[in-house]
Amino acid sequence: MLLLYPFDFKPSEYMFKTTPNLTRIFLSVTLGIFFTLSIKAQEIPTEESVIAAGESTFKANCTQCHQIWETRIGPALNAVYERRSIDWLNSWIKNSQAMIAAGDEEAVALWEEYNKTAMPAYPFTDDQVMELLAYIQAETVAGPPQEEVAVTAAGDAGEGDSVSSAYLLAVIIILIVVLALAVVALLIAVRTLTKHLKDVKDLDEAEKDIVDQQFELGAFLKSNSFVGMVIFIFTIIVLKTLIDGAFTIGVQQGYQPTQPIAFSHELHAGQYEIDCQYCHTGVRKSKSANIPSPNICMNCHSQIKNVGGEDGVSEEIAKIYAAIDYDPDTQTYGTNTKPIEWVRVHNLPDLAYFNHSQHVKVADLECETCHGPIQEMEVVYQYSNLTMGWCINCHRETDVNTKGNEYYDKLVKLHSEQSKEPMKVEDIGGLECSKCHY
Repeated sequence: MLLLYPFDFKPSEYMFKTTPNLTRIFLSVTLGIFFTLSIKAQEIPTEESVIAAGESTFKANCTQCHQIWETRIGPALNAVYERRSIDWLNSWIKNSQAMIAAGDEEAVALWEEYNKTAMPAYPFTDDQVMELLAYIQAETVAGPPQEEVAVTAAGDAGEGDSVSSAYLLAVIIILIVVLALAVVALLIAVRTLTKHLKDVKDLDEAEKDIVDQQFELGAFLKSNSFVGMVIFIFTIIVLKTLIDGAFTIGVQQGYQPTQPIAFSHELHAGQYEIDCQYCHTGVRKSKSANIPSPNICMNCHSQIKNVGGEDGVSEEIAKIYAAIDYDPDTQTYGTNTKPIEWVRVHNLPDLAYFNHSQHVKVADLECETCHGPIQEMEVVYQYSNLTMGWCINCHRETDVNTKGNEYYDKLVKLHSEQSKEPMKVEDIGGLECSKCHY
């Protein structure tokens, strides 16, 4: 025992005196590690996949009120993570009204600064909020966007038929001009030869009859040759008209119906840059893009009652309120459930199957590919002809988007063994009848 406790050491007293110190040290170290990990966990991610997910979420939910470098209904969001803590932003994005009701000073100040415009509550997860901040941080670091000069391609989508018709008309005009020049040249040659033959003295009677014959217009118009030529040309024109008419049956290119509410895509998708999928919620997950319900309209228009900050309720927004029996003064809803009767613009025949999610989500096509410059349309019209030939040409010319999609890995490998060209939609069965007709 003397070897173990040479200085009259009492284990019970030592443990009692030193345990609090050890406990404090242990707790300090533990809390330090936890605090460090917490700070690290709050760091905004920089992975491209996270930024891409944040961009998608931002465009689908936020662009109607916010831009990175431009103040709109709400403030510009560049470097917002430096002006507010991440925890505060997390709470604000998920339920701003709850923070205002709780009396949060920053929340109330922000609400009053922007005319008490209510921000909808978003049921995002913490990861989705961090994805949003990752996208905002990436855009902030990239700096304000530079103005781009719009360049219109000569073969812009939707103009294929008009270009072909113009080309055909130009060819016909050129042929007519060439034929006219040929006729003039022949007439000049005939006149020159006739004049020359008249100076020859030793012509026989047959040759003299040919030289002396006169052109009679009346006899020419009554001749079988002229009548047959006129009938032939008339028949060709009639047949061409009938064929062109047959090809346009069911084609509604340029169709622009009047809607019950004058919704402006130029204002919403163009000026305010609201992403298409914010209103057309099914575009990335279902066959149909979906016509937005008035509830989606009311996400903004419960607060925005007029255009350009004008007083009162605009005539068109009042139609939305009437459709859902909403009183903007008392902010109460009635019992009317009759939907707004929007007029469908793009109509495919029942025999054709088209899936929006396959083209927008899997193929990663932009809406403008088929619908044209929708952000410039005050009133929407059918931009492309949407014919079978138009779809087939697209499948022949479009590369398959295989990036990050394991489904295509084997197909890409098999294709690369046989061709050095990029894999087109037609290479994976895009021209098979059953793809669209079944």
